[in-house]
Amino acid sequence: MARGGLERVVAGAVAGGVRWAVLREKDLPRAERAALAVALRAILADVGGTLIVAGPDPLGGDAVHLPAAGPYPPPAHRLVGRSCHNRAELDRLTTEHYATVSPVHPTRSKPGYGPPLGADGLRALVGSSRVPVLALGGIETPDQVTACIEAGAAGVAILGALMRAEDPTETASTLTSAFTKAVTPKLPEPGAESARSPRRGLRPTVPAQGSSLTARSGHGRPQPPTATRNSRPQPPTATKEGP
Repeated sequence: MARGGLERVVAGAVAGGVRWAVLREKDLPRAERAALAVALRAILADVGGTLIVAGPDPLGGDAVHLPAAGPYPPPAHRLVGRSCHNRAELDRLTTEHYATVSPVHPTRSKPGYGPPLGADGLRALVGSSRVPVLALGGIETPDQVTACIEAGAAGVAILGALMRAEDPTETASTLTSAFTKAVTPKLPEPGAESARSPRRGLRPTVPAQGSSLTARSGHGRPQPPTATRNSRPQPPTATKEGP
């Protein structure tokens, strides 16, 4: 699915603000997959990014993303995420640091999965989750990124929009900018007075490590520093690769 090669797409996405990448490519022999993980970690290392490996084997790293089906309990790594699609799956979470929730929209990468949650469904699942949630599935436009953040998602996971992009850097930058704008508190217009709080008390805050955009590549179903169960992560942009 990666247009022009996976490493090129990931490098372009990282240049556009992505900071997390989820590696799938589960069809590869372990040795080839491990070599690919080394190459992607090198790309991410230049910006302090994180490679997350789909499945329980971190391929020499310390971050994994698990399917809803298992294993339970999750392995002990620095960063552990899990794919979830409904409240029952979210309720099974124990020591995971984050979850993806999908599909938010119909998705070309995984046609037939659904029904899509939409903003209201996403909001309901975010409200029931004990860990930060990344929205996933059919998210391709800045407006969709904004809607996910307004629904309470801590970040957004992108697959097809980046893998199929002619210019992954431009696409990542556009979606990252939408995220940053969505999470930045809006200051009052010059001269306007706030009835609730003095202007001197307002300070815009943005994620210190980049936007909460997660780039996923590949067609595998449901893909930041370590998130804690009681604090929402500042999800850097991530990219998911492989089938």
